Amino acid sequence: MKDWKPTASIEAMQVRARLNTLVRRFFLERGVLEVETPILSAAGNTDPNIESFHLDFSGHVSAGAARRWLRTSPEFPLKRLLAAGVGSCYELGKVFRNGEIGRLHNPEFTMLEWYRLGWDHHQLMDECAELVKAALRLVGKSASIRDTSFRQLYLEHLGIDPLTASEAELRAPLAVFDIRAEGLTRDDWLDLLMTHLIQPSIPDNRILLVYDYPKSQAALARIRQGDIPVAERFEVYLGPVELANGYRELSDADEQRERFVRDLSRRKKKGDSIPPIDERLLAALPALPDCSGVAMGLDRLLMMMLDAERIADVIAVPFDRA
Repeated sequence: MKDWKPTASIEAMQVRARLNTLVRRFFLERGVLEVETPILSAAGNTDPNIESFHLDFSGHVSAGAARRWLRTSPEFPLKRLLAAGVGSCYELGKVFRNGEIGRLHNPEFTMLEWYRLGWDHHQLMDECAELVKAALRLVGKSASIRDTSFRQLYLEHLGIDPLTASEAELRAPLAVFDIRAEGLTRDDWLDLLMTHLIQPSIPDNRILLVYDYPKSQAALARIRQGDIPVAERFEVYLGPVELANGYRELSDADEQRERFVRDLSRRKKKGDSIPPIDERLLAALPALPDCSGVAMGLDRLLMMMLDAERIADVIAVPFDRA
């Protein structure tokens, strides 16, 4: 057997250690508490675009549900801590997503997730950019920052209003690509426009902050009403690589339950697994303080710091060698 060696260089492992130290110092200086939450949960992620791993507990039934789900993010337990009064906090650790493998994906990867009390999504977006710039300085790099609304980004790059365009108008620029249209939704076409046409045009030395997403892509974000309601959500890109996804957090448990139920309906139609809704999260949401939160993929950040071609180049032992 010849594939026992790590795929990441010693230099990449050293830079990862320095990055972890930087992250902890960054939040220590800002009074943000490091916490730990469970990797296994009785509830799972209902997102139709994310598939969870699960396993079965063989111990006594008094421990609760035997079926447990590996976390795809620490979001739900972190929000329970926020609702209990822990204050601004973060977690740095491993998360797991089934079926995601490729140049930018490993089923087991490192996520940094943090929450800021009393902040809106613009303030948190700016802090994300500060952290990314600090990480780049570790390797002697710099980047410019640009922020733009989701709507303005699509108008500027494609001449399409993503909030009002018909599905046919969204599909038209993608006609040159071999895309199977069956089962794709309007949001899927918006995502494909981003990945196929907009992201490749972002310079490597640019931090792009995109905010105010379509209402249909709110997930766990608040909706801001207006002529066209938008989700108070943002994403962070470093060059063409998506690094982070954040929200001004929803605290309406009834609305969140409705979103979870819609998610599960879509999963059922696709024939995907049906994880249980996190009832403890819903019970905690009414006590959730005004806050914004974000999840950042540190392996992807390392890739951009080191000009790596594959995520395996910055992970010591990737999935296919584990």
